[in-house]
Amino acid sequence: MRAKQFFQQTSVLAAGTRDHLNARLCSNMKDATGLFVAVLAVLVGRLDGLDPDGGLCVESRCFAVFHNSCDFLSAQIHCKERNGLLMTVSPSASRDVLPKLLMNFSGRFWIGLHRVTACPNATSRLEGYEWMTKDTGSDFENWAPSFDSDCTSPRCVTVSDVDKLQWVQEPCDSRVTGFLCEYHFESSCSTKDMVFQGGTPVYSTPLGFGGDDLLSVPPGSIVTLEPTKRKFVCYETWLQAPWSCEILEGGCEHKCTVDDAYEPSCSCPPGFSINPDNEISCDVDAEDACARLGCEYACLDGDDGAPSCACDHGFKLAADGRSCMDINDCSDERQCPGENFRCVNTVGGFKCECEVGFKMTSGLCVDQNECASAPCEHMCHNNPGSYKCSCYDGYIVDPLDTSKCELHCGKEECIAECDPNDKYQCYCPDGYIAEERVDHTVCIDVDECASSYCDDGCKNTYGGYVCSCRKGFTLVNEVFCERNEDEDEEGEGSGESTTTMNPTVTPHEVAPTQQPSAVTVGGLVAIIVCCVLFVVLVVFLCQHILSKRGKMESEAAYKDPDGGEAHSLHGMGSDA
Repeated sequence: MRAKQFFQQTSVLAAGTRDHLNARLCSNMKDATGLFVAVLAVLVGRLDGLDPDGGLCVESRCFAVFHNSCDFLSAQIHCKERNGLLMTVSPSASRDVLPKLLMNFSGRFWIGLHRVTACPNATSRLEGYEWMTKDTGSDFENWAPSFDSDCTSPRCVTVSDVDKLQWVQEPCDSRVTGFLCEYHFESSCSTKDMVFQGGTPVYSTPLGFGGDDLLSVPPGSIVTLEPTKRKFVCYETWLQAPWSCEILEGGCEHKCTVDDAYEPSCSCPPGFSINPDNEISCDVDAEDACARLGCEYACLDGDDGAPSCACDHGFKLAADGRSCMDINDCSDERQCPGENFRCVNTVGGFKCECEVGFKMTSGLCVDQNECASAPCEHMCHNNPGSYKCSCYDGYIVDPLDTSKCELHCGKEECIAECDPNDKYQCYCPDGYIAEERVDHTVCIDVDECASSYCDDGCKNTYGGYVCSCRKGFTLVNEVFCERNEDEDEEGEGSGESTTTMNPTVTPHEVAPTQQPSAVTVGGLVAIIVCCVLFVVLVVFLCQHILSKRGKMESEAAYKDPDGGEAHSLHGMGSDA
């Protein structure tokens, strides 16, 4: 009852009688603060995470639009997490709210209408669908002409500006453009009251949306009047800042404190003073000597009475005498004493940690046995603070990964590594080729130089080869030789022979199966076949041309000089 009386008394603020109200609230503040803090803490702090892209309130109902692609179930969960429901579209909401919510958005948005039965029911209200509020009694329907009454029809509903806000059936697992939520409150605050306060109001709601054109707002909403920066919070009516210090620091710009009478007030850091127009913001105090210094952290009076800047523990003043910089506490060798400890500098302090390879045990840094986690492919040897991998005979450490091992021969011929269950499945190091003997398989070094891998000089090594270049050339990519530019100018026309091998060479290993760039057997066969076909085609064309020419000559022989045809049979004259 006292809480209600307390909030009713705050309506006097609308008439601008703040000073008179403060005197009357003192006796009731202690009784009402508990309820005030509890309710506003829930209203202001309950919404987090996904913010809406717009919204509006009508009396004690608020609606928000979320432009986030999701299915129906995810949209339902998002609304529920914010103590809301997917939107129920009543005739009034459909006529007034929906057009304003979706005015700047395109696409399809989920609403709180879905079908819980297997098939649509034409004899029931809403065709067998129901709202998330379990309300099936509404006679209002706004189905799109494409409504499907089949049992396999979609069970959820969307609306969009393209469909003129009609209800369109949509599969519940579809990811549409977004969704619409609605929230219900027992009370709200009208924004018309702010007209009497002066200034331009800017509203922010605990639902995540705001603006300067809202007609009403839910409890926990805050309005700031520009340009005075006066603030008010909504709780059944408008309360001017500073309100309870436990809610958003009482609306104060810097810090909120309470006196013995439990009356909140705002305070400012050194060099600043409370703005008398709004009693919450901080202005630079021109008469305060600290204000001219502009200290980053704090301003203190010196022994001579002159103010100076100071920094927090773990920081020191920078050269400008105002800003603060971190002190490297680890520069003191006495920090973090003890064996295998190290000092790690942090902002404003330091911390002690164990060296790499050690772990904290009973306040001591004890060596950690890295080999227990089997980091090596073959053998592991633990060392203080580290470990080392080694390989079995016939293997060496992989230069690209020291935890792994690769086959190694190191001579012209060695025994191959074979599968104990299949003696024909054998492996050789790179640069070697397997050769089967009577009772075993050996690995024989491949002479890569015989395959002309190098541009110039080549020296075969066990498992690889080494390329080299003549004087005046440089080895590139371990294989190619490129002429030096300076040698081109100096040696041009000299006629000197450059056959000296470059002593600086790089070994290059190649797998035994790797072949130099050349024509393959299949390619060679294809070339031969193409050549044969080409020759046959040429012969056929020649024969065809010669045959046609002979025929033309034969036809010409049968014709007389006058162009008439010559016949081999002559008419026989009569004896008469």
